[in-house]
Amino acid sequence: MLPKKYTKLAIIAGLVVLADQVSKAFILKLLPYHQSTTIIKGFFDITHIRNPGGAFGLMANMSPIVRTVIFLFISSLAVGLIFYFYKKTPSSQSFLATAFALIFGGAIGNLIDRVRFGNVVDFLDIYLGNFHWPAFNIADSAITVGIFIFLFHLLFKKMPE
Repeated sequence: MLPKKYTKLAIIAGLVVLADQVSKAFILKLLPYHQSTTIIKGFFDITHIRNPGGAFGLMANMSPIVRTVIFLFISSLAVGLIFYFYKKTPSSQSFLATAFALIFGGAIGNLIDRVRFGNVVDFLDIYLGNFHWPAFNIADSAITVGIFIFLFHLLFKKMPE
């Protein structure tokens, strides 16, 4: 049986990966590529997009082979580092451990896409008028929430020595 600390990681990261991959499976099955369904007119659509690059489409125009190697390496390194940080987080820092578990699950969710497709399936499209935030997915959301919790921790909590 896993120690309680790693059970928490497995549950949180596992739920993120499950929600991410199930939602992407629905998008792949039900919404043709580059098609949209309006959820809240003028604010939120579900749009099937593929992101071959990183956050905000960084490096999307690189050679697919080079891009794939770089992103698989970076994603694998990130997963390893986040696991290391999670492991080193004292059990008294539950909030911080949750942040790392969210980031870990999100990184794995997007890594699965990169291995399967060579890109990441994005579909959450938020906008106001002509201003569109780059489309994202549940894994991206978990990473973002985890990073905000981590930054909150850095800014407002005393870090253990």
